[in-house]
Amino acid sequence: MKVTRVQQQAQVIPLDRAERQRKPTQEGPPVEPTPLRPPPSEEPATGLRGVVADALGFARRRLSGDYTVDQFGFDPELTDAVLLPPLRAVYRKWFRVEVTGAENLPASGGALVVSNHSGTLPWDALMTAVAVKDNRDRYLRMLGADLVFQTPLLGALARKSGQTLACNPDAEHLLRSGELVGVWPEGFKGVGKPFADRYKLQRFGRGGFVSAALRTGVPIVPCSIVGAEEIYPKIADLKPLARLLGLPYFPITPFFPLLGPLGLVPLPSKWHIHFGPPVSTEEHAAAEDDPAVVFALTDQIRETIQQTLYRMLNQRGNPFLG
Repeated sequence: MKVTRVQQQAQVIPLDRAERQRKPTQEGPPVEPTPLRPPPSEEPATGLRGVVADALGFARRRLSGDYTVDQFGFDPELTDAVLLPPLRAVYRKWFRVEVTGAENLPASGGALVVSNHSGTLPWDALMTAVAVKDNRDRYLRMLGADLVFQTPLLGALARKSGQTLACNPDAEHLLRSGELVGVWPEGFKGVGKPFADRYKLQRFGRGGFVSAALRTGVPIVPCSIVGAEEIYPKIADLKPLARLLGLPYFPITPFFPLLGPLGLVPLPSKWHIHFGPPVSTEEHAAAEDDPAVVFALTDQIRETIQQTLYRMLNQRGNPFLG
């Protein structure tokens, strides 16, 4: 077989020239490789499939014990996955909560949130916790009354959601740990007051919350809530029945107990939660056990909340519209 001269030249291309032909040129825009589609097992789950996957993962972790709680029983995963979603629906769709002053809540570190209390049932505490989580992405560790933790099921859920007993040792431990702690100093006197006394603050106790803030050196954030007073207008109190049941009061409203369980549905009032500027406790750090300083700071916080409530009430219209 004869090989022409042209064929011979084509067959003896120098090695360095062949290498140059195979190497990519540096001129022109780079060409990125097309990414391969990940296998189905690696694709992010979305829609119903994602919900099912998350639910199965949650159930698997609960059954295997692969979750953590703190020394008070707080379970963040259960709170986020089970407890907060229904409360968030009530917060957004039923009470249509408006929040102002959220920037006054510290992004990190301990602080004591002090709020007015009302509404016959303590929905205001729950809605404040949702407001803190949704606006500052922090958990509000609420201080609750003994009755909360003595009630079957309710006490366990309260512990799981981060609540603890309203006592100074627990409050101080949480504050020193850098937590946001919520307290409602009016207690049952506030949440159970008659509708005729709405938005009139009751006594703030002996100022135990101020002592806790002074000992830990954290700021106090006054919180004012408008809207909760209208959800269950309390017009009477069956004291004998309350004593029989071991309750602080047994409320009579226009709908309860007349309508039975249906009367327990709160009226859809429009809410406004305002977080005021923090009050520093550093200048009183050496006076944590001085009753005069404690009472004066307690009155200052109470008066700040009361005057803020008056201003908010003057600015709102119909309590059920908005």
